[in-house]
Amino acid sequence: MSEKIVSPIADFDWDAYENGTTAGSKSREELQNTYDESLKTAKENEVVNGTVKSISKREVRVDIGMKSDAIIPVSEFRYNPDLKVGDEVEVYIETLEDKNGQLRLSHKKACQTRSWDRVNEALEKDEVIKGYVKSRTKGGMIVDVFGIEAFLPGSQIDVRPIRDYDVFVDKTMEFKVVKINQEYKNVVVSHKALIEAELEQQKKEIISKLEKGQVLEGKVKNITAYGVFVDLGGVDGLVHITDLSWGRVSDPHEVVELDQDIKVVILDFDNEKKRIALGIKQLEPHPWDNLDADLKVGDHVKGRVVVMTDYGAFVEVQPGVEGLIHVSEMSWSQHLRSAQDFLKAGDEVEAVVLTLDRDERKMSLGLKQLKADPWENIEEKYAIGSRHTAKVRNFTHFGVFVEIEEGVDGLIHISDLSWTKKIKHPSEFTQIGNDIEVQVLEIDKGNRRLSLGHKQLEENPWDEFEGTFTVGSIHEGTIIEVLDKGAVVALEGGVEGFATPKHLVKEDGTQAQLNDKLPFKVIEFNKDSKRIILSHSRIAEDATKAERREKAPRRDKKPAAEAVSAPAIEKTTLGDLDALQALKEQLQKAEKKG
Repeated sequence: MSEKIVSPIADFDWDAYENGTTAGSKSREELQNTYDESLKTAKENEVVNGTVKSISKREVRVDIGMKSDAIIPVSEFRYNPDLKVGDEVEVYIETLEDKNGQLRLSHKKACQTRSWDRVNEALEKDEVIKGYVKSRTKGGMIVDVFGIEAFLPGSQIDVRPIRDYDVFVDKTMEFKVVKINQEYKNVVVSHKALIEAELEQQKKEIISKLEKGQVLEGKVKNITAYGVFVDLGGVDGLVHITDLSWGRVSDPHEVVELDQDIKVVILDFDNEKKRIALGIKQLEPHPWDNLDADLKVGDHVKGRVVVMTDYGAFVEVQPGVEGLIHVSEMSWSQHLRSAQDFLKAGDEVEAVVLTLDRDERKMSLGLKQLKADPWENIEEKYAIGSRHTAKVRNFTHFGVFVEIEEGVDGLIHISDLSWTKKIKHPSEFTQIGNDIEVQVLEIDKGNRRLSLGHKQLEENPWDEFEGTFTVGSIHEGTIIEVLDKGAVVALEGGVEGFATPKHLVKEDGTQAQLNDKLPFKVIEFNKDSKRIILSHSRIAEDATKAERREKAPRRDKKPAAEAVSAPAIEKTTLGDLDALQALKEQLQKAEKKG
């Protein structure tokens, strides 16, 4: 094998080589200083430009002017399939020298850092940027802006409500950055903000040309429970539910549909707040203007109940024309009731016109007038002394209110409930809703009230009691109630008497108690006030007095005439004699034992 002969360079400057310099270049020392200076300017966590030195299937070698080149995975450049040697690329310096002494760079992180700076700049400058709508997500869309995934809320897509989000996927649109969370690196964008800025100017122009009473065409943009929003060509107006129709509207969907083209009239507008009040019903004549001219008070009308309240019912006799049936005009009955007891919404009714004011557009109606007034012939139907069955409606402390028939009420005073019982409150005698037999005592036609009685259905037992409970007579009774001032005693015949505490002392000195069954002596009887005063202790006292008289020396008898004229103080009965005899025997036994 022959050796290759290498010829020396003829014009090589050996002096310059010896001195460390070459023609047209810097000295070695200057080059070293330049290199050292480049090391000082490059810092970790910074984005710098680099040059692509080589490309393989897996790696890209990039030179940023350091001692060595860095190797970056080719996957970080997948978005740029046309990458070639010599291209300048942005890289992020992760570390200048790792544990192996190698420089580590990242193109992906450089893009993310630049993107984050770009997004923040767009927010600060209120800049319009472009983004690619990648996909749908809960509540909105995911948008790619500068390689960052941003959130586009559904409410920020358009000024109109969006019913189909999918039509925006895979579209490139303009946005504004509206919010950035620096801590979590979250970005929120809005397309609606761009539209609103344009519409704001349009609104000013449109509103400046508006006039009350002006009729415009618009499109139904949104329907709510309280009204309808109409797009007037860049500005929205509201038709309140009460301005949709002259008749009652419970749901705006009954009148209009979404995207429907409709005519509206401007009722009012506010330049500052950009609010426009619209009306639809005002485009038609008021229904009251078409009301039958011959309709008058006393006529019968038919209609449908559209609204119920506690105080009455509103009846629509024709679309937009309503009359009120007050609860007091639903029944001849006097006791308080709710309108819901008679009618409900949706009922078809016939009523009588009570008042009619065409100027004020008001009408009052009545139901009870369809029936005869029960008080017209009250004296014939419910004559004084007649007996009837009534229903208990209400109580007061002084009596019971009852209803004999609808519209015919009466009062039973507490004193007319019973001949014999002392009733403190009517609830002790009867209950609300119960039937009760009554007798008509008085008729007050002016006030539509009857005075009734219950006890009058029976004979007054006090006529009989007068002969039974004579003063001085003794009767067996049971203590049924104990009070501070005495005790109530039940006697035969259902009558009650009263005994004061001093008349309740037993023979052994103790006080009579509740439910004790004892003999009582009548010491007072008053038929008019229906009062019987009793005494238990008086029986023993009288027996003692009689015993003393037995033991006392007998005096000469008075002349017969004198004896006859002497007034009888108390009437002695068989019961008295029996009691005295029993008491006498007890005293004799006691003396023998002593």
